[in-house]
Amino acid sequence: MALALLAGGCTEQELAALKQAPPAAPAPSLSQALTEAAEMRPSVESAVGLALEVDDGVGIPLKVKAGQTFYINQIDLRASLKASQDEGVDGLRRAGDFAQLPWDGVKLVDEEPIPLSNPDGTFTRRRFYRDAQWMEQPSVFNVQPVDAEGLPTGRAVSLHIGKDDRRKSNDDFFIRRLRGIQWTYDCRTATDCTGARNFSEEALVEVRNARTGAIPFTLPSDTTALRLSWSLRPGAAYTIPVTQVAAPTYAYGFSIDVKAVTPPRADGTYAPGTAVTFQLALRDGAGTRLHAEGGLPSYNEVTFGQNEPGIQYYRAFSFIDPTTTYYRRKHRERMLMTQIIGPAQRIQPIRSIVDLDAFFGPDDVQSIGTLERDGVYAQFQTFPPANKLFGGAFFPETKGWDAPVSTSWTYQLPENAEPGTYLVTVKGRRVYLGEDVPASRTLEIQVGSPERTQATLTTGSCRTCHNQGGEFAQVLHGNDNRAACAACHAPLGFELEGPIVVRTHFIHSRSDRFDAPKEQCSSCHLTQESTQRTSKAACLSCHKSYPDSHVEKFGPIESMYVGGGRESFQQCTGACHTTHPGSGF
Repeated sequence: MALALLAGGCTEQELAALKQAPPAAPAPSLSQALTEAAEMRPSVESAVGLALEVDDGVGIPLKVKAGQTFYINQIDLRASLKASQDEGVDGLRRAGDFAQLPWDGVKLVDEEPIPLSNPDGTFTRRRFYRDAQWMEQPSVFNVQPVDAEGLPTGRAVSLHIGKDDRRKSNDDFFIRRLRGIQWTYDCRTATDCTGARNFSEEALVEVRNARTGAIPFTLPSDTTALRLSWSLRPGAAYTIPVTQVAAPTYAYGFSIDVKAVTPPRADGTYAPGTAVTFQLALRDGAGTRLHAEGGLPSYNEVTFGQNEPGIQYYRAFSFIDPTTTYYRRKHRERMLMTQIIGPAQRIQPIRSIVDLDAFFGPDDVQSIGTLERDGVYAQFQTFPPANKLFGGAFFPETKGWDAPVSTSWTYQLPENAEPGTYLVTVKGRRVYLGEDVPASRTLEIQVGSPERTQATLTTGSCRTCHNQGGEFAQVLHGNDNRAACAACHAPLGFELEGPIVVRTHFIHSRSDRFDAPKEQCSSCHLTQESTQRTSKAACLSCHKSYPDSHVEKFGPIESMYVGGGRESFQQCTGACHTTHPGSGF
């Protein structure tokens, strides 16, 4: 099978034989792993997904619950080095943890500056590399539990990560992303890196979201490490130290409770113009609260302290663990935030840009959309509030990262709120004893009328691909309600690619594992009309070029995500591009 059982079910004779095996057992052959993967995948409903990480050859230690049943849900590998000359990612060919990998074919495919300047006035550019042989070809990971002497304590787990250009039924993970990134930290401007001398190069392996039926295993009590080997690095296994905790304070799992503290009117509705206060509670899988009632820990306590419950806040700052849509570790961004959007019948993408200055103001809640400007009302709040979260990063003297964090917040319904259903969502992530898991919760409130209204979405058929471990309830934010996305996913002044339309276009256009023809809009869009709002962001989140006549009229492409700058969300014309070749409409 794709995964082999560990020694929780071994006989004494089998275990003795394993103890006599050489400590550096090779990973299974690719053909062997493919044969095993073709067998039936059983259920792992009671098992916990483990996240494994190796950074520059060093395994990040794991604490796990003793006696728990697990499966491998996520593997992150990173190799990196510093450079003083612009050589792309060629330094990784010569030195570092991935130097022995086959780098033939590697090429630059995308680049994107970070729009905010560095503290010294310079800018950072990111360049993204793909198509190296090791990124493209199929390979297998082997996870072997071992004792303090390095001897096997059980059978190994084999994980087939598949090929870059095709999804197959025997792949063990839904998401597979292997790439290289060059960072340039001292560019003169956002578009000019002439004379730069401060570079870093990194190669990343990201595989996550185990396919349905990953086979469960239990670690024997004498297991002190996992030996992770990769078929592309034969004879060079990584060691991930393991500590087994007999009686952990909390259970595995993660859920979010949300309630309205402000009572509605007698008919169960809220009047337009009402300030409605909400409260959240973060809980483990057994329902135990992960924090004091009414309060969450400070940012410093969560990010740099002990943080036993595993609560997570946004951590994608450049000096912690920067993320990049599609290309770098978005699953590790770990933002805890809430949004309101409505009425449901008006839900649509928000194209008004939220500037960073709005995050530094006195208001904990940011206004994102208005009925007059955007056709829909929307607000959001981060935890800690943005003026503490981002204010503490940019202005550490304000001590925002030491501030206590409330579990309550207030949304101000507009005076002209249209009757209908409004969606209040909280999403977050928990990392606890080896499990890295998202959760979301959406609460509906009625405004002005008790009659429930629904969103009319213009895209669909997602489950054609997003299944068997790739369901929206499992990936991303653990949120399968696509109507409850647009308020959080507005364009930000420092991250213009925020809208779902941009991210969906970009990810699916870059992924070679998306099976449908890229030009066939009808694979996702339900109507031709939904493809006809043309803008730089809509078109250039898929297309990498456009005609010289467009360059002359609209300017050169400056962003791989949205094409240009703030103008990218403006509809450029209603007369052209009313059809798309091969769209299916």
